[in-house]
Amino acid sequence: MKKEYRTESDSVGDLLVEKDALYGIQSLRAKNNFGVLDRRMSFTFVKNIALIKKAAAIVNGEYGYLDKAKANAIVFACDEILSGKHRKEFIVGALQGGAGTSANMNVNEVVANLAIMRLNGEKGDYSVVHPNDDVNMEQSTNDVIPTAGKLTVLTISRELLAELSSLKAALDKKAEEFDGILKMGRTQLQDAVPMRLGQAFGAFAAAVGRDINRIERDLAEMRVINMGGTAIGTAINAKKQYFDHITEKISELFGEKLERAGNLFDGTQNVDCFASVSGAMKALAVNLSKMCNDLRLMSSGPRAGLGEITLPAMQNGSSIMPGKINPVIPEVVNQTAFMVIGHDVTISLAAEAGQLELNAFEPVIFFQLFESIRALTGAVKTLTVNCIEGIEANEERCAEWVDRSVGSVTALNPYIGYKKAAEIAKESLKTGEPVKSIVLRRGLMTEQQLSEVLDPVALTEPSVK
Repeated sequence: MKKEYRTESDSVGDLLVEKDALYGIQSLRAKNNFGVLDRRMSFTFVKNIALIKKAAAIVNGEYGYLDKAKANAIVFACDEILSGKHRKEFIVGALQGGAGTSANMNVNEVVANLAIMRLNGEKGDYSVVHPNDDVNMEQSTNDVIPTAGKLTVLTISRELLAELSSLKAALDKKAEEFDGILKMGRTQLQDAVPMRLGQAFGAFAAAVGRDINRIERDLAEMRVINMGGTAIGTAINAKKQYFDHITEKISELFGEKLERAGNLFDGTQNVDCFASVSGAMKALAVNLSKMCNDLRLMSSGPRAGLGEITLPAMQNGSSIMPGKINPVIPEVVNQTAFMVIGHDVTISLAAEAGQLELNAFEPVIFFQLFESIRALTGAVKTLTVNCIEGIEANEERCAEWVDRSVGSVTALNPYIGYKKAAEIAKESLKTGEPVKSIVLRRGLMTEQQLSEVLDPVALTEPSVK
């Protein structure tokens, strides 16, 4: 079937747009200009732009700035998008020039055409509802886009925080389950002193808890928006009632208390708040990757490695070596962490590179930050469900490493001094004779003293003497 087109015009000139398309000329120009990646804008981001358009239409309609019929039609159109419809009409790429103007206009045009149809008009007849004059009334890309970015970060972070809470609970459970199992602690991959396996998992849980707190703290800045600032923070073209009530209306529709930035110029030009959230995601990535490194080391083997724990077997580990099982879940979390750390570098550079009254690079900031949050959400979920919850302790193996180690000699320092303790450690390593036997043979301590001092359980807890 031959495609039909309508002609639309803008300040650049005329362009043919598919007759049935809900998007318009500015969206199509952006699609043609920004074919850098085969990745469109996040639909959650699109929906939050639509939420802002809905809030603006409601306020403008209530105070008589916008014709009631148009306002109602715009609200209907926004609700269509918010319900998940018309996804294919948002054709602009995730990476785009213009500080997000194309993203804003893609939503403006789709909303306008849906509203036009609601009022029995023809798509592209912007005399009925205009993308700029009506849908974008009293708004600017300068305030819509950063606000939508913040709402999207808040939206997608909810699931991440829920998954992190589940991970922490799973780690706490393992810490309790493994509390009575002694293992060898190690520093620089060398034997250190005994500890309990539960303490290792308790440390993982503590780090995740700190990540949760850090993310929640930084998300608070996402609740400060610059709506009403319009162009560069001047509030030009924003009428008083709209200016006074738009943040309140967005809060109501979004379901969280938001506040207007105290300095709208700052709120428009500076994006350090996104860099801060990205930093929290990077810190989380670092902690998750370190944890997964430890899990891979502790589970190494199973015969020729440490073998202190067994990770759930999730899939074959080799196409040539039968029976080989790899730590694939920690590995995918490691890779996610590497990506998030790289994204944070990009976000930092983009945040720094903004000039004067607006940061032109918000699209890449949002693209990378949204991807980081979503990737971490998936990584944390699979780590919890497919790894942590199914970890088993190899108690005999842990005990064997403690028995073979000379790390407990550290506890003798206060009694026989560092130099003699070092001599005993060296002799034990060379001959294989246990530390306790060497100390008794040399008459340095009594058997009762040694039993008390070298009690491995006592060594794993702070003591006041």
